[in-house]
Amino acid sequence: MIINFVTDYLPDMVVSNDYFFDNYGIASDAIIAKSGIKQRRRTMPDENTNTMAIKAVKNVLNKLPYSLNEIDLIIGATYTPYDTVGTLAHAVQAYFKMERAKSFTIDSACSSFLNALEIADCFLKVRKANKVLIVVSEQNSLYNDYSDPKSGFLWGDGAAAIIVSNERYSDNDFEIIDINTTGLGHIGKSIEGVYLKPYNGGLKMPFGKDVFQFACKYMIQETEHILNKNSIAVNQLNYFIPHQANARITDYVTRGLNLDSSRVLSNIEFCGNTGSASTPIVLSQNKHKFRSNDIIVISVFGGGYSSGAVLLKKL
Repeated sequence: MIINFVTDYLPDMVVSNDYFFDNYGIASDAIIAKSGIKQRRRTMPDENTNTMAIKAVKNVLNKLPYSLNEIDLIIGATYTPYDTVGTLAHAVQAYFKMERAKSFTIDSACSSFLNALEIADCFLKVRKANKVLIVVSEQNSLYNDYSDPKSGFLWGDGAAAIIVSNERYSDNDFEIIDINTTGLGHIGKSIEGVYLKPYNGGLKMPFGKDVFQFACKYMIQETEHILNKNSIAVNQLNYFIPHQANARITDYVTRGLNLDSSRVLSNIEFCGNTGSASTPIVLSQNKHKFRSNDIIVISVFGGGYSSGAVLLKKL
């Protein structure tokens, strides 16, 4: 499977740490110490999960060598839906009038992007699809309680669009060498570690230490497993893109893998935790850095819990 195109969209509104001090007395230094975050993006009043995804897709239109109507599968990925009936994928299909496409949306919290990639891989291998559009979008601000001193300052909004197929289209393509996702609902605090209950408190992370512990463990484990399975040493890895949950998690995982920090790509300082959209946004933002034959691993951990990793090679 080949990633042919990846683009991102971030809202224009920037929420700095000063907002939390001015409104809730949460000091910027404390936020940076806990998370590494200095600012995050927030949707404008006329934006939502669907509109961000549509804008991400618009960013790829002038690069496509074919019509969007040739895409025959749309997979949405989000845990912050604007609508749970007319889903993210259907909203994109409706806006662009993509008549030929199967369409559905999946959710495995912050692992959702890799779950979508793995599903796309299955559809392509059995020839149930030829070109797949994955739209990943999170409007955390819709559900977030900014006054929550434990996690209210973590969340940012953003989206990404990714097109995959079995064909190579340009020198900007990435080969997906291997991919794995893991369900972890049986460990730790599980579905209570971090949750989103729209009518009972919204987006909360009451057990941050539990999330931290297992995120570090499984992001290291998923990365080592996929590298070992493909006979690639850690020192052969050119770039590592971890889920942008917390800079402290990234630092711990980087040390655990014995990786040089120069190989780790991150945007959490300026974007906050953009959920399942975080890793494709980072991939999109750093396209200019990658060179032919670069080896890249994306590793994620999501609430619920869940984890995964994908091994990429720049073509």
